Amino acid sequence: MRRMLLTVEYDGTNYAGWQRQLNGLAVQQVLEEALSRACGAPIAITGASRTDAGVHARGQALHFDTESSIPPEKYPFVLNTMLPPDIRVQTGREVPPGFHARFMTCGKQYTYRMVNARQGSALRRNTHLHVPLPLDLPAMARAAETLLGTHDFAAFQASGGTAKTTVRTIRRAEMTNRDDEVTLIIEGDAFLYNMVRIIAGTLVEIGYHRRGEDAFLRAYDTLSRLELGVTAPPHGLELTRVDYPEAAFRFPETIRWHEEAD
Repeated sequence: MRRMLLTVEYDGTNYAGWQRQLNGLAVQQVLEEALSRACGAPIAITGASRTDAGVHARGQALHFDTESSIPPEKYPFVLNTMLPPDIRVQTGREVPPGFHARFMTCGKQYTYRMVNARQGSALRRNTHLHVPLPLDLPAMARAAETLLGTHDFAAFQASGGTAKTTVRTIRRAEMTNRDDEVTLIIEGDAFLYNMVRIIAGTLVEIGYHRRGEDAFLRAYDTLSRLELGVTAPPHGLELTRVDYPEAAFRFPETIRWHEEAD
């Protein structure tokens, strides 16, 4: 039995989220069915992030165990002939038996995209939030800077979150704009349920001058969800990258010795 790690890109428009469920088609189900056919045995996968319905991914990570002889680097070529065009496997590698795609992460990067124009975009309707009124972009950028560092983000989660602690560290929170496109790029050690969408929704309200630039600072002090804006829609959100410590990929000495002997 070998453990494999795949990096997957998908357009979440047509899916009920990442996690397999009874009331809709999930990305996990589609991948498990393709993997089971490819490997000739039932395959269960574990993803790094359980993205919601409509959320996209450029760098979702998943692991699974298999006895298949398919070389790790061949999984993208094998699976992409079986998958629908809105799901694509980008990379494959073998990892140690103890590797875990979800619990071993040391950071993630998310991107939230908006179209700031009077009229919406036909081509970007599934990947960008349409914001029709002018935004105060400098105010949004200044507010985003107050996200940096380690804080108690208890106010930044939607109901239903199961995190044991709400303290998180944000390493990057950057607003960019080009023509009519406004983008939030945020990196951290981990994120709470709907945290990035709540941040994006709050930034839009700051850009509209409906909330002050100190909204995030006030939320740290009060731990009140009421200090923050609405949860932005899912379709503007993308899981861009999942990071792991280098130690997570180190095989035990006995396994490495057998590889060298072969």
